[in-house]
Amino acid sequence: MISMAIAAVNGITIGYDDQGDPEGVPLVLVHGHPFNRTMWAPQGVRFAASGYRVVTADLRGYGESQVVPGITPLEVFARDTAALMDHLGLSRAVIGGLSMGGQIVMEFYRLFPERVTGLVFADTFPRAETDEGKAVRAEMADRLLREGMSGYADEVIDKMLAPYNVGALPGVARQVLGMMRATPPAGAAAALRGRAERPDYCELLSRVSVPALVVVGADDEYTPVSDAEYMHGQLPDSTLTVIEGAGHMPNLERPEEFDAALAAFLRRLPR
Repeated sequence: MISMAIAAVNGITIGYDDQGDPEGVPLVLVHGHPFNRTMWAPQGVRFAASGYRVVTADLRGYGESQVVPGITPLEVFARDTAALMDHLGLSRAVIGGLSMGGQIVMEFYRLFPERVTGLVFADTFPRAETDEGKAVRAEMADRLLREGMSGYADEVIDKMLAPYNVGALPGVARQVLGMMRATPPAGAAAALRGRAERPDYCELLSRVSVPALVVVGADDEYTPVSDAEYMHGQLPDSTLTVIEGAGHMPNLERPEEFDAALAAFLRRLPR
């Protein structure tokens, strides 16, 4: 069963999918930038069929969710996620995210550790932004507002996917380009400005009290394997999986391998 719906939370409307067994273990997956909830489509099908309750939502400013121009800090995304869980009657969940989504998951754990039964960090990193990085994000936000998303999408497709997968997996490349081009520039810019101000989560990771999965594409240029190894070392109880033949989006580039790692992790969690 899949429910595609709109929820009113925190003064905005959020588009989301809720699929699988309503009584199953909740798995909440948070998308990255500049994508939307459809990036988790393979995982939604796979884990809903395995008896989990899979919830994927469009972050504010993305997909079918309301656009709020200006600055959207990670805390706002995390509180939106918690409010959607409240709307769905979910007190606790396994929560995972990719890239910016992984940082939102870190912020969620900082705010609501009692609501987390397990953590999944895909192709992400915990450090605060550098001064240079802040300037780059501000410049990119201005550019997206000025020019739109298409030029940016064309420039970064061979970093979002491993370069060899752009040609080898044309359907995946079309999906990723389509998500990026469809993202509202004002939403993407607001997220870039907010993400630039994120705190450092390194110390937080050392205090995580639930099991965690760290997964990364072997050829990820944005968040290389060394970042994943660092997170694995910080987390008290974590599993590290490196997905060969993938870049920044291993859940789409190598879904079978990604899903196998996630399934093995979920099996070790208490029901």
